[in-house]
Amino acid sequence: MTDGSESTEIERPDVLILVNDQKVRVRGPRTTGLEIKDAAIQEGLPIDLGFQLIEELPHDRTRVVGDADVVEVRTDSRFLALAPDDNS
Repeated sequence: MTDGSESTEIERPDVLILVNDQKVRVRGPRTTGLEIKDAAIQEGLPIDLGFQLIEELPHDRTRVVGDADVVEVRTDSRFLALAPDDNS
């Protein structure tokens, strides 16, 4: 029995994605850009929260993911985290 103060959020499964070609475990299936960057930092990737996050989509398309943007992630999801001054 709970006292009502516990969160009613359903347990989110871990999803293994790629950030800068490195495996990163995030809570899915829906997560935010900020959560992805934070997870990547926790996994030891040399990025910081100021980096721009870009989702790699099928057919050579990409889209910028803001910190508050919610994205659906799967085990084949791929992201790039680029420094603000990286013009690649």
